[in-house]
Parts: sequence; C-alpha cells; structure tokens
Amino acid sequence: MPQSSSVRLSRRDFLRSVGVGLFAAAVTGCQPSSRMQSPQRKPNFVFFLIDDMGWRDLGCFGSSFYETPNIDRLAKQAMRFTDAYAACPVCSPTRASIMSGKYPARIGLTNFIAGRKNGKLLPPDYLLYMPLEETTFAEVLQGAGYTTGFFGKWHLGDAPYLPEKQGFGTNIAGDGHGAPPGYFSPYGKQPGGLNLSPGPEGEYLTDRLTDEARRFINLNRDKPFLVYLSHYAVHLPLQAKKDITEKYLAKAKTLPPGDPRFLPEGDTMARQVQDHAVYAAMVESVDASVGKIMSTLEDLQLADDTVVIFMSDNGGLSTAEGSPTANVPLRAGKGWLYEGGIREPMIVRWPGVTRPDSVCSTPVISTDFYPTILEIAGLPPMPEQHIDGVSLVPLLKGGKRLKRDNLFWHYPHYSNQGGGPGGAIRSGDYKLIEFFEDDHIELYNLKRDISEIKNLAQELPDKAAQLRKRLGAWRAEVGAKMPTPNPDAPSGLNPQLPKGERPHVFG
Repeated sequence: MPQSSSVRLSRRDFLRSVGVGLFAAAVTGCQPSSRMQSPQRKPNFVFFLIDDMGWRDLGCFGSSFYETPNIDRLAKQAMRFTDAYAACPVCSPTRASIMSGKYPARIGLTNFIAGRKNGKLLPPDYLLYMPLEETTFAEVLQGAGYTTGFFGKWHLGDAPYLPEKQGFGTNIAGDGHGAPPGYFSPYGKQPGGLNLSPGPEGEYLTDRLTDEARRFINLNRDKPFLVYLSHYAVHLPLQAKKDITEKYLAKAKTLPPGDPRFLPEGDTMARQVQDHAVYAAMVESVDASVGKIMSTLEDLQLADDTVVIFMSDNGGLSTAEGSPTANVPLRAGKGWLYEGGIREPMIVRWPGVTRPDSVCSTPVISTDFYPTILEIAGLPPMPEQHIDGVSLVPLLKGGKRLKRDNLFWHYPHYSNQGGGPGGAIRSGDYKLIEFFEDDHIELYNLKRDISEIKNLAQELPDKAAQLRKRLGAWRAEVGAKMPTPNPDAPSGLNPQLPKGERPHVFG
C-alpha cells in the first residue's frame, strides 16, 4: 500500500480525550447499528470539499449535461442548500474560512496562495499560509477523541503549515499545491509533484484519494472519525478517463445552443452552455467517489452514524482558462464577486435529524461549518475562534432563519479569471457589490434577479447607501486590508482585459 507521512494521536492522548464532549445517539436521532453502537457514540463526519465546482454542476442543482447519480442520491437523503456561499471567489481563503470559522479578511488570507496581479490598484499583501495560532475544527475534534484524516488538496501553506500541524492525524497528498501536475499516476514526489507516492500506471487521482479515504474509514470504523476528502478535481488541468470523456463527447452533439437572456448587456466572456466533455467526465469521477464512500459507510453499517457534508470552495470556472463549465443562470464564475463566483452546491446529511430530500433557501456561508460540526458533535462552542460562523443546526432541524442579517466578502485582488478588487454584502434578498477601481457600486435583488442583470443602485439609492455603509463598517471591524493606487498602472482599469474595458461589465 502506498504510504505518505502521517502523525497520529498517541494511545494515551486518545484515551485521555475520549471523555470530552460525549454525544448521545439519541440526541442526534441516529439509529443504532448492528455492528456496535452505544448510547454515547459520537457521530462520524465525512466532509467532501470539491475544487472549482460550480453551483449548477450537479443534477440535483439543475445540470442536465453532467451525470451525478450518487450525489443526487445523497441529496435525496439530506438537506440541499440553495443559497450557500464560499467566503471568497478563489480557493485558499475559502478553505481557511472552513477550517477557522473566520472570514478571510479577519485572518489576513484573502487570495489564493500565492497569486498576485497588479492593475490600476496595488493589492495588499496577504498571508501565504493559515496561521498555526488558528485552532481548526479538526483540532477540536481530535482533542475530543476523534481520529482525523485529510485526503487531497490543502493549499493553506507548505511546511510547517501542513494538515498534520492543524489537527489531522493522517495526511494523504495535502501540501502547498493548488493543483496536481496531472490526474494520472505518477503524480507524487517528483519535481512539482504532490505529496503522494505513485500508484499503478493509469491510476486516476480522484480514485486514489477515494481509496485512501475508504481504507482510513475501514481501519477506524470502531471509533469516531473525521474524513476530510478535499478533491483536487474539478480544478485544472482538464484530464479525465477516456471512456467517460467519449460518452460526453457524443452527448454534447445533441445539445441546443445557449440561452442569451442570461447575458447582461456587453457580457461576452462567460460560458453559457455546459458541454465540455472532459470537464463532465471529471465531474462524473467525483460523483463516483461520493458513491464509493457512501457504499463503504453502508457496508460497514456506519451510514446512520455519519454526518456527510458536501461543498465547493468557489464558483465554477466559466470566464477564463478554457472556461470549462457554465454557471447559468448565475452570472460570471470563479474569481468574481457575482453569484457565479461565490454561490456553491451544498448538501448536509445528518441521519435521524435532517429531513430527507429537504431544501433550505436561508443564506449560509463557509464559516458556518465550524460551529455546526461542534454542535452536532456535542462539543461546546468556541465563539472566540469561529467568530464569523453561525451554527446551522437550527436549519438542519427544520428552522427557517438564523440569528444573522448579513454576509460579507472582501477580495482586494485581481483574479486570474478577470475579476477585479472589490467587496460585497448580502442582506436579505439584496446584494451590493463595490468595485474598488472606480468606486462604483451595483445593487441586485437576488430573489427577483438571480442573474444580476438589473442594477438597482440608482433606482434604490437609500438601500444602496445603507448596504455600502454596513459593508464599510464590517471592513473596519475585521481589519480588512485595502488596495492602494498603482503609480505605474497601465492605461485602462484592469490590465487583464482589453484596454479601456471596465472589468465589471463582463460576467
């Protein structure tokens, strides 16, 4: 079996911590299994984090091209969140928000590691790692007796900031890389390669990570565990299995053209149709991964003891780098503060508590996972740590509201996908975006205009001013760093776009 470095709790530390935060199965509503179950067994957690998966990249979220029967089945057993958000339109900051329960601006990690582009503005400096001073939810679970395993993309810093220093006893393939050199073996321990030993010739990375996670579950089936399966897919490079790709090449020939009504005036960038065969095949491999993990839980009679979470780290890649997917009816994609860049497919399965095949439209964000997991595990909250997260347990139990009025974003950078420095706030049905280059704002009613086509800023000046004031006050509260004028800036606004183009007119 291929090995990778791992650090585990000692038996003494494990035994010393098992009594912390005991959680009764009767409270969760989990049903005892015939294997072994005690009234004090704590729930297991399996967290699927997919890289660059768009809001509509699943059948259960509206895709008619990508085939995701296993994830669709999971959604039928779970609660599907229609208004779930990543804390940033690019990966590393969102990943840090999940681990820490804090907005990226509060941590000081506001862009992917290590990206930097200058334009009319000079983006502020930001951390190239998640500080070890942050107590991750994995560390809390580990201290409460959980066996913790990380599998896949970390991208929150290289040594000494690796998963094993942030609460994970096992780390497979997690390091400073944001993407693999390739999805087929060999992909490990060569220059530029992942922290993962090679597998058999032709082995596919998504399958390998899945098998490693399944092995971990089997080895730790008699104790509470956390599996954090953080797939590199569906991030570039676009590489998939040949037979699955050929299936989608044939399927793409039957598709109608895109619907132009979702294009704001002047918007010519965003892909409008899901028809990329290789990307579709990568999505299907992720779906197969979910199916294999769920089958393992069922075979080991652990499914009723396990909370399953599914989420993406930012919107689908639709405006650059090949634009392999379409987020329609959402505008734009990865790297933008429009909905296509930050709204994500999110599913939570909590057996015996969450009503199967239920839907929640309450806005939630990636900082919320931390307090939610702690509450589900019967552990006390850590409000000084997950200061920007709110437990979703009331929603998972059928409630309709959370004790929170606003969600915030701060992205003072130029993205690789064409987006420029800005900030955003969602308050109820309204969303305001502030563009730092030219200081203009856009206001949308997402309930009526999910595609963000009609800018209401001039029509509703009082609402726009109110939200802008709240956004500015929040930035001051979290210590958000702002970009500064670039004395050497080229003419025009965003140098990544044609001269003179305003970046915000594109989707």
